[in-house]
Amino acid sequence: MRNVFVCGAALLALSLASPLRAQEALPAAVELPPPADARPATPRERLDKLFTDLKRERNERAATRIASRITDLWSQSGSASIDLMMGWSKEAMDKKKFDVALDFLDQVVTMDPDYAEGWNRRATAHFMMNNYAKSMADINRTLALEPRHFGAIAGMAQILKATNHKDAALQAWHRVLDIYPMMRGAQTEVATLSEELVGEGI
Repeated sequence: MRNVFVCGAALLALSLASPLRAQEALPAAVELPPPADARPATPRERLDKLFTDLKRERNERAATRIASRITDLWSQSGSASIDLMMGWSKEAMDKKKFDVALDFLDQVVTMDPDYAEGWNRRATAHFMMNNYAKSMADINRTLALEPRHFGAIAGMAQILKATNHKDAALQAWHRVLDIYPMMRGAQTEVATLSEELVGEGI
């Protein structure tokens, strides 16, 4: 009887110890890194995705929405002071106070020479004042920082057309359409300039 009791006690001890040993045998929990697509996209990555979508989109309204999201990203300077001056410059331009706008924009490009939208906004102010040479210089600075800036390229095309460089203007509009195929204004300009150049060649 004692032997039976000893065997039973031994089996009970083994059964109680087995789960503990099983748990001890398990490896420690390892924290896995989050999936790559769980990481927040950088502004550059977001722009790259939007430009890919813009190039593929064949619905005009959808393309316009994508283009608007791109311009919203371009407007984000990362500086409260610059954002404030950009807002003031827009208000001045809306009131056709271009000299006032230029004062603000001169400060913007001085404070952050790598902020493409500052140069583009200043190019627009110069264009509105018919200062085409200064506008073109600022457009070139814009495109050096963001070669896909369809607004700046469109501005370049308008200057080239205004100065009677129609061939170059047509090339610039084609460049716009390569980035933003559904831009209606660019499509119209390509058609108009193509007809004019054919007519002048006859």
